Amino acid sequence: MSAQSSPAYAAARATGPATRVAVVDADGMGAFLPAALAREGVRSVRVRSDAPNPHLSPRPDRSGCSGPSSEVTHRGDLTATADALRRCGVDFVVAGAESGVLLADALSAELRTPGHGMRRPSARRNKHEMACAVREYGLATAACLATDSADEVAAWAQGHGRWPVVLKPLASAGTDNVLFCRSEAELRAGVAAITAGRDRYGRRNHAVLVQEHLAGEEYFVNTVSSGGVHHVVEVWRYHKRPVDDRPMYDHEEPVPPDDPVVGVLTAYTLRVLDALEIRNGAAHTEVIRTGRGPVLVECAARHGGSHTPSVVSRFLGTDQLACLARAVAHPEEAARGRLPRYHPRAHLRYVTLRAPRDGGPLSTERFAPVRALSTFVDMALTMPEGTVLPRTRDLASSPGYVYLGSADPARVAADHQRLRALEHGDLYGDPRR
Repeated sequence: MSAQSSPAYAAARATGPATRVAVVDADGMGAFLPAALAREGVRSVRVRSDAPNPHLSPRPDRSGCSGPSSEVTHRGDLTATADALRRCGVDFVVAGAESGVLLADALSAELRTPGHGMRRPSARRNKHEMACAVREYGLATAACLATDSADEVAAWAQGHGRWPVVLKPLASAGTDNVLFCRSEAELRAGVAAITAGRDRYGRRNHAVLVQEHLAGEEYFVNTVSSGGVHHVVEVWRYHKRPVDDRPMYDHEEPVPPDDPVVGVLTAYTLRVLDALEIRNGAAHTEVIRTGRGPVLVECAARHGGSHTPSVVSRFLGTDQLACLARAVAHPEEAARGRLPRYHPRAHLRYVTLRAPRDGGPLSTERFAPVRALSTFVDMALTMPEGTVLPRTRDLASSPGYVYLGSADPARVAADHQRLRALEHGDLYGDPRR
């Protein structure tokens, strides 16, 4: 069946182009989305959820509905928020960050705008429900258990019989409280620490997810969907190095679309999207290629969490936010498979900054040696100027990221090592000064 004659194409045509989009929690990378929509002639309304991620910087706009981008605050009353968006003429809703995923789904359903399937929306946030939905669809997932009982976690690990096992909150993000446990004592301590704390959105962790450790190379697949038709924007490979025995990002690189692994990963990923009823919007899916094939880490029903769209477009020919905005403004192009496809034009490496010890106040001036690297492309600091830098333990405590790019991958690798040497020197200053 051709894309033009498919039910999904018919649904996309019936939907028609959006003219005003509500972006729920336009934080972090989501702050770039209103501009991407504006380039496609689509106006936006920013919606502030009742539990945004405090580690991402909001960029509020004017209130009201008269400007090119307005803002509505959700105060827990779904009907009231939906009514405010109706008055603004909203005809599409997207999540601008992980904290906005469930509210975006609920608002879309209330407004009857194009959205995702709503038989099991919590499976797009709760990692245990996500695994269950994907497994029930017939796809490989990690063995796992959700519980608030350390005894049940210990019994599960004993039955599993292989160490390490992974502990994490049910619905957080990034590397927040992701623990690799190698003994029952570590498991019990991890359960106590997670359930006594809060996730990155300030909500109590009432349970934990324990799952098998997946061995293999880890990737992410960024997609855009319209009317149930999925478009692969880009595939990247993660490279991690542990900090305090926890997984922590070191760098990531795009995988050329003609690499055989891309076909394997994307075939699996598109079925994951169907299993989670992701039909209209962006998704960021993390997959490990194991000895038994691709296995899901998790799938987020929103765009990737950090990257500078202009840099990605410069090196890959497109970026996820540009594709998302195009699909929203022109759903017929998305349904016909006419969204831009990525083609790496040079070697690009995204390097996560990692402070090896507590530092002094963050100062952009101190990064002159980084900007002087021969393959330096761009840098984003994710903490305000003057912040007293902690030692990097997870993504929330990373100062930011740097792009290195060149036609010669050896030059990129060499500058990566120079960057790490600068970090172990005086790049972040001395807190005693």
